[in-house]
Amino acid sequence: MYLHTAAYHIIGGEIYYKTVGISGDNSRYRYLITLKLYRDADFTCGDRQGCIDRFENPVVANVYTANGERVMSSVYLYISKVIPLTDTLKNPCLAPQAQHLEVAFYTASIELAPIPGGYYVASQRCCRGEKLANIYDSEHEGSTYYTVIPGTESRPNNNSAYFDKDSAIVICNKLPFKINYAAYDEDGDSLTYQLCNALTDGTVNNETNSTTPPPYNSTVRYIPPYSGANPMGGSPAISIDNRGMITCTPDRAGKFVITVCVNEYDRVTKRLLGTHSKDILLTVFDCTTKIVAGFPAVLSNCAESPELQVAFPNYSEAGYTSTYHWTFGDGTDTVTDTKTIFFHQYPDTGVYQVKLVVNPALTCRDSTTGEVRNYPGLRAGFTTAGVCKEDPISFNDTSSYRYGHITSRTWEFGIADSVLVTGDERSIQHRFHKGNVYTVSLTLHTDKQCEKTVTQNVRIYEVIPFAGNDTILAKGQTLVMQGSGGDIYSWQPSDGLSDPGTAHPLLNYNKDITYVLRVSSLQGCTGYDTISVKYYTGPEMYIPNAFTPNGDGINDRFRFIPVGIVHYKFFRIFNRWGQEIYSSTDFRSGWDGTYKGMPASVDTYLWILQGTDFNGREILKKGTVTLIR
Repeated sequence: MYLHTAAYHIIGGEIYYKTVGISGDNSRYRYLITLKLYRDADFTCGDRQGCIDRFENPVVANVYTANGERVMSSVYLYISKVIPLTDTLKNPCLAPQAQHLEVAFYTASIELAPIPGGYYVASQRCCRGEKLANIYDSEHEGSTYYTVIPGTESRPNNNSAYFDKDSAIVICNKLPFKINYAAYDEDGDSLTYQLCNALTDGTVNNETNSTTPPPYNSTVRYIPPYSGANPMGGSPAISIDNRGMITCTPDRAGKFVITVCVNEYDRVTKRLLGTHSKDILLTVFDCTTKIVAGFPAVLSNCAESPELQVAFPNYSEAGYTSTYHWTFGDGTDTVTDTKTIFFHQYPDTGVYQVKLVVNPALTCRDSTTGEVRNYPGLRAGFTTAGVCKEDPISFNDTSSYRYGHITSRTWEFGIADSVLVTGDERSIQHRFHKGNVYTVSLTLHTDKQCEKTVTQNVRIYEVIPFAGNDTILAKGQTLVMQGSGGDIYSWQPSDGLSDPGTAHPLLNYNKDITYVLRVSSLQGCTGYDTISVKYYTGPEMYIPNAFTPNGDGINDRFRFIPVGIVHYKFFRIFNRWGQEIYSSTDFRSGWDGTYKGMPASVDTYLWILQGTDFNGREILKKGTVTLIR
């Protein structure tokens, strides 16, 4: 089983064992294997392909003899518990910093027969944290965690030492720190400590869990001047004493892989039982900050409620445990230890001078002053009347101000369309030239420097009437009118119409006439359109015998006028040599006197036209036209 993922969030670990019994035939010891992995709980993968930001479950370990022979199939270890590790920098003079880690405990039981040289139990993986300060290409650098079970020449029923103190710690650059890194040994063996090399997994491709056999001496690639013995520098440099206490004063912010090795000696035989190591990532923060008191220079209480309570936001830059001393200008003050909004009840309206002091009893203090204008009770609102395009829409201000006076109003009806009204005038009218939804806002200006804006979406309805295109009919030809654009229709005059109150009445008439169509919507909006109908003797096609395409706008195109013709098969024009130079069935466009984009010569041309009239009879006409320039 291979885990084809990159666990950039895993930042350290260790593996150890405990002898928990012996097999029924007394030939094998039973061992409880525990793997601890540490995770940056704040890490997220984002859009990284193949990245995971949680503990995998299970993970893999392998068992080898001292000469590197694998003795069983891979061992799968499953999570037994996950513990959060959190530390927050609680210093009133330093920037708040927090470290959020998690440690997962993976366990599995195995049985092994005691042999000379003992066994190695190893878990190897990719990858370490991102952008580490002391090793190259940390995102692709692997890890090896291993433990040694002693052989028959020593103590095969041993319990290994392990690091039982799990904690997160916020470390600040330039400030000394201590970490208790002491290990625990159930057998009471003698333990010694040293900073040692972090181990890689010994492969080139770190995208999968690897199965590299012992000996384990492939180390990560440290960036000079860092090394296993000097993993993060400092002044004084990082070190560990014989009690497992790590001390250092860092000289650089960043993330550093630290590896501690503990040597386990039998107190009776003085024999080395094994060397156990643990990797962990230490983050050094830049904790320095400039303490700055901050809240708005002017706070205007313009709330709708007439209550005299004022909310004070705190924008200060301060430490985690900073204190804040507020003086409110009304003879009262208070001290808080939080930056959350503070509410103060004033006895009356008025203008008050306020002061804020951060860390009043410390050298890292700062202060600022501001002004509170406490004149609440400003309520904004307006009503509208009217919904139709081009009609005057009435807007009426319904606002009120308990502790002040509204001096002017700004109405905004859309982009670059605003009106300022001074004095007490509350009503205004506005015409909208197109149906749409408009965002209308009213801004109130007062004598107490309070302003308030209220906004409404106002829907304006528009009727777009259409009576149809002007039409030429043959006498006796009927036409279905094509009214559209609304909900209610009325044609005037009603002469010749089957029902002047519908959108599509049937026209049966023989005199030239112009109709006015009134279209209304359900909202009461109206609009008008006209259509002219002319009658000729027909069915017929009226065709001129000459045209002048000289660009003067008069008789520039050669076209026919159809009367009572419902379908056109073709309209073609030929020169005197029988060459077709124009063809169309659109009687509205006509020939513009060109051929292949060039002006045709002055001449007489033959035309032929065929169509079908409203009685279903085919009409074929031929003739000539003279082009004159």
